[in-house]
Amino acid sequence: RPAGVIEVKSGARKDGALLAWEFHNYNSGPAGIGTPYDVVSQRIQFHPVKSPLRQGSYRALAATANHFARESHMDEIAHEIGMDPLAFRMKNLSDPRLKAVFEAAAEKFGWAKRTKTPGRGFGIAGGFEKGGNIGLCAEVEVEGGKPGGRVRIRRVTAAFECGAIVNPNGLRNQVEGAIVQGIGGALFEAIQFGNGKILNPHFAQYRLPRITDVPTIDVVLLDRKDLPSAGAGECPIVGLAPAVASAIFEASGERRRALPMEGIGS
Repeated sequence: RPAGVIEVKSGARKDGALLAWEFHNYNSGPAGIGTPYDVVSQRIQFHPVKSPLRQGSYRALAATANHFARESHMDEIAHEIGMDPLAFRMKNLSDPRLKAVFEAAAEKFGWAKRTKTPGRGFGIAGGFEKGGNIGLCAEVEVEGGKPGGRVRIRRVTAAFECGAIVNPNGLRNQVEGAIVQGIGGALFEAIQFGNGKILNPHFAQYRLPRITDVPTIDVVLLDRKDLPSAGAGECPIVGLAPAVASAIFEASGERRRALPMEGIGS
């Protein structure tokens, strides 16, 4: 994806009600930039930037970066006011479809019954893109339970809804594939530059997800026969990175606000 910088500012009451939202995306794109949360005072802008390099599209386009910034920031607000991240989101959501996937993911994952242990953390995130709605929970282990520790994703539960389901097996494959691909962008994948050259131009040096990186994945499909079918190739990837970032914070106390979170080539 195109490189980008995203700046977010917000305001909320102690009871969890969002009051203000300001969101600026520089260069990485406007897809998925609008917030689904209810906030009256908002300013959301995409700022194009001239790049010396060719830039192209990637699965979910800029929606992945915008969801990472937005959902990570939502978690930070919830932490500041001492509110459960799921409860905070639900308080500020009126979209019934997005609320439904959050609820389904949390129920299947056992969000309300989760028990924090040293070095283990839990995160939740979600969003919508191209007619699909995703809610995703992640359990993460951070080596040593300290900032900078190596990250292992242990368990992921995703609930997805994109209208009427035509092919359940195909849809499940799309969601699982998006989650696995999302692991790469969240933890490892990036281009390295030095002295005006690309340092990892081949897949031998470009870190992709491996079988050993793949956690247990549970997928819940919500079939809305009353709604037209939408595509499932874009949306499922957007929840993984912010959910993992939130889980890393719970496990280690460290906020990782840049992708990839584990480090290039780890």
